[in-house]
Amino acid sequence: MKEVLVVYYSQTGQLADIITNIVSTLKDERITITYHRILPKKPFEFPWKDEDFMGAFPDSFLQVPHEINEPEPETMNKKYDLVILGHQVWYLSPSIPVNSFLKSDAAIKILQDTPVITVIGARNMWYQAQEKLKRLLLECNAKLVGNIVLTDRNINNISVLTIEYWMMTGKKDHMWGFLPKPGVSDKDIAQAVKFGPPIKEALLENNLENLQQKLVALGAVNVKIALAMTDKRGNVIFSKWAALVTKKSEAGEESRKRWLRYFKRYLQFAIWIIAPVVFIVFLLTYIPLYGKHQKDKKYYSSVALRK
Repeated sequence: MKEVLVVYYSQTGQLADIITNIVSTLKDERITITYHRILPKKPFEFPWKDEDFMGAFPDSFLQVPHEINEPEPETMNKKYDLVILGHQVWYLSPSIPVNSFLKSDAAIKILQDTPVITVIGARNMWYQAQEKLKRLLLECNAKLVGNIVLTDRNINNISVLTIEYWMMTGKKDHMWGFLPKPGVSDKDIAQAVKFGPPIKEALLENNLENLQQKLVALGAVNVKIALAMTDKRGNVIFSKWAALVTKKSEAGEESRKRWLRYFKRYLQFAIWIIAPVVFIVFLLTYIPLYGKHQKDKKYYSSVALRK
């Protein structure tokens, strides 16, 4: 009998739908599936209020853990053959609930010497968040064997508008009546079932070593180097803002709100002005850096961790 644990946090329900579809194909009399939904003690309400959304920035980026629910004792006391971990990206980092879980004693106990498949539901920039999550898994002595990434396929600036509309209103429909729906498309969510069979086969055959190659062949990861470059640069800038905001203010203070308003203005400037410039630089240097881009694409498609 194979024991599988599914751990996830889904604020909007989108990631829960993706995971449900993947896991639905694992059902078998030889496989037992246990679920643990991460729940923060202080919930992150959806739809977001603007103040709460911006307020999540420092702890998200700095990976400050919050109080969350613990798995049930029977969940913690099992030894799993595979853990499927679903996570979102908040401010270019793993979401606060998932980060909090991976920094908990429960995660260390559950994930010790255990294969893990990550499932990401994100707007588009997931690269550095996954790098951070790889390090957290390493600290838990877990072994990453697979990664599945589903993203919003719309162009960057359109997805910025539609995702913000969804996050602030809770409506996953056509903004202004004509823009595309936000988030991962219904078609991609439905087709996530295709990733289940190779996972099931590898699990039952005790051969998870080459699973990522099979998942990539099915379209599990679509690396866009221009976005990966923007993500990496964004992390450098976010680190400066996070340090500044936390140095100049305390959570809950009026000064914190003021500094976060400054950050929001910068963020808007970065999205609409800096990001397009980064893309132009990417195009101008594409041919000279072609070899490096191909290596980066191969790396981000893998489950390896750069030293």
